[in-house]
Amino acid sequence: MSAIFEHLYRIGFHEGMKVLFELVLIGIIVYAVLSFLEGTRGERLFRGVISVIIIGTAILYLVVKQFDLTRVAYLYKGFMIAISIVAIAAFQPEIRRALIRIGQARFLSSSPQQLSRSVEEIINAVTQMAAIRMGAIIVIEQQVALGEFIDTGVKLDSKVNAELLKTIFYPGTALHDMAVIIRGDRIVAARVQLPLAEMDSLKGRQLGSRHRAAIGVTSSSDATVIVVSEETGIVSLAINGTLTRNVSEAQLRRQLTSAVVETTLLVDQIQEKPKQKTTKTDA
Repeated sequence: MSAIFEHLYRIGFHEGMKVLFELVLIGIIVYAVLSFLEGTRGERLFRGVISVIIIGTAILYLVVKQFDLTRVAYLYKGFMIAISIVAIAAFQPEIRRALIRIGQARFLSSSPQQLSRSVEEIINAVTQMAAIRMGAIIVIEQQVALGEFIDTGVKLDSKVNAELLKTIFYPGTALHDMAVIIRGDRIVAARVQLPLAEMDSLKGRQLGSRHRAAIGVTSSSDATVIVVSEETGIVSLAINGTLTRNVSEAQLRRQLTSAVVETTLLVDQIQEKPKQKTTKTDA
């Protein structure tokens, strides 16, 4: 430890502040990554990688540098390169999820009036299915495209309709199992396989496959998912990896309107601003 303090004393105030800033920046980045990976297998793996890097670097500086063990230092650098390659392969799902969130934004083309009608159709279907305890899971796509999941199911192209949703989820029909995905005011796929949330992220709660799927897909996208329990008829809503149980009709309407209709209005306003500026310039 004395070597570290001597080094800090030698570098002076300006360089010390620079080192402090770099350490704080690294801490913020590590915290952001851990927050993004929270509740996934990648979180434990990332903690392990960080521990290896910190311990290895400390040993390299305190021992290897002091005794001029150049060969050990060379081997350690090769080891770190190997660790980096393994980490990239191991973090492939998390890296892919991050890139999707950053770069795969899409803008809804449906009008607010169409989306409002779709919201009412969804609420109507969910209310009726809950009353007779018909299990269902409805995924509403937003800015992050869900094409990879749509490809696992049966593709459809139909306007959102309460009767159609009830028919799809009616027990015994060919499409009743797994999820339905809605894009804008269209039902685009049924019998869709979704990723299940890991047991570690459920915080001890015993949830069925539909609820775990709702948490799983909303953890990796900005989708809104509605789940109807076939055992209790309770309606649940999943957003950003968080599941809210026993949602009332009023709460469901408020959440869907905020997530679907109001988001579309905001996107339309953002798209209109460049057009207005261009018109003024041309004039």
